[in-house]
Amino acid sequence: MGIFINRTLNMKKIKAIGFDMDYTIVRYKTEAFEKFTHAEVLKKLVSEKKYPKEILKLTFDFNRVIQGLVIDRKKGNLLKVSRFGKVKSSYHGLFPIDFKEQQKMYCNGVIDLSDPHIQSLDTNFSVSNGVLYSQLIELKKNGLPLPDFETLAEEVKEVLDICHSDGTLKNHVRENIADYIIQDAEVVALFERYKRYGKRLLVITNSDYSYTKLLLDYAINPFLKEHKDWSELFEITITLASKPRFFNVKTPFLAIDPITGLMTNAEGKITKGIYQGGFAGKLQQDLGLEGDEILYLGDHIYGDVVSIKKSFNWRTALVLDPLKEEIEAIKSSAHIQLEIDKQMAVKESLERMLNEIDIRKNELHQDVSKEELNTLFSDIDKVNTSISELLDQHKKFFNPYWGEMMRAGLEESRFADQVEKYACIYMTKVADLISYSPRTYFRPFRRVLPHEL
Repeated sequence: MGIFINRTLNMKKIKAIGFDMDYTIVRYKTEAFEKFTHAEVLKKLVSEKKYPKEILKLTFDFNRVIQGLVIDRKKGNLLKVSRFGKVKSSYHGLFPIDFKEQQKMYCNGVIDLSDPHIQSLDTNFSVSNGVLYSQLIELKKNGLPLPDFETLAEEVKEVLDICHSDGTLKNHVRENIADYIIQDAEVVALFERYKRYGKRLLVITNSDYSYTKLLLDYAINPFLKEHKDWSELFEITITLASKPRFFNVKTPFLAIDPITGLMTNAEGKITKGIYQGGFAGKLQQDLGLEGDEILYLGDHIYGDVVSIKKSFNWRTALVLDPLKEEIEAIKSSAHIQLEIDKQMAVKESLERMLNEIDIRKNELHQDVSKEELNTLFSDIDKVNTSISELLDQHKKFFNPYWGEMMRAGLEESRFADQVEKYACIYMTKVADLISYSPRTYFRPFRRVLPHEL
């Protein structure tokens, strides 16, 4: 896959490159990991929150959620929203909400992501969250005694966070690492190339040191050719960074002894080594760099990208693993999209003719034959039927419940809009950069505005 460019990025000017770890440096087998997560959260909901044991029968459906959806915690709905904040499709439980009902529910309102009743599902780690919420809403609809919609959302997220922090998930990955983690020699080759070109490499992850070491030992060390260990590859590794807080709260750094894992207060300048916590402003100052000399790559639109753009002037890159399947689907369905475009052009032509007749009749007071009107209406109906059938065929190439991740009808999705606004470049995986020189000047295509078509 290539690199997709929103804003000009001159890699010659980039002196330090920072990376998130989970789903950025280290790729997961997402469906397997989220399936295990789904099962563990169900167990904890029963044991910790005293949910009915019937929920343990729920099975995981990976397709139920795509990145970029939001939960309306007040109404108990999953929503796909356009770049303008309009609800384009929605589910209550496991069934879609009727279009008229959706219109009545959301009218012309705009979904505000800062609303406390709205929860974003923006990473691969949020798939199981959305799936579980939908399934529990369905069980509640069917009479199972469960908390209200908002409490359900809060408790699913709370228990999910507990599973991530208490070792439930990480210990299982530790014992079965090959089942969940992808090894990629190309990304290691990319890092060593960057080092040869004098780029300073950093890791900034929310994972703790023990888990970070486990994953980097497995994903990086076997493929190193010019270094003995990943700790030589990365000048500074920051664990438990607590992003996005890392970018807006002045938290002290703790230095980690890589042998014992013991921590001490990091006094003075941050130099080569492994740390916990800290603050991006001090890191930048101690690196002796301007913000636009640092590029940061992550998979979380808010934790990794938006926060940087709002707090610092670092350049940003987003890693979107699901984009690979979407691009393949776009290519496979291109012939259908072409036919849809042709039929839409025919429809627009017929509608113009109808408008001209309307002007002749109502403004020029000319006689208009019913036969002429009936023929036009009939032709438009035929085109509408053809377009509807083509759209049904087109949908089959994408997610069966939500369609395209980056589109909401004719408009970009809210998620695509965030990617465009805050990511200088984006890609399906970090290793996609290996096809480009570390001195590449990335330039976006000239964007075509409606009046320029």
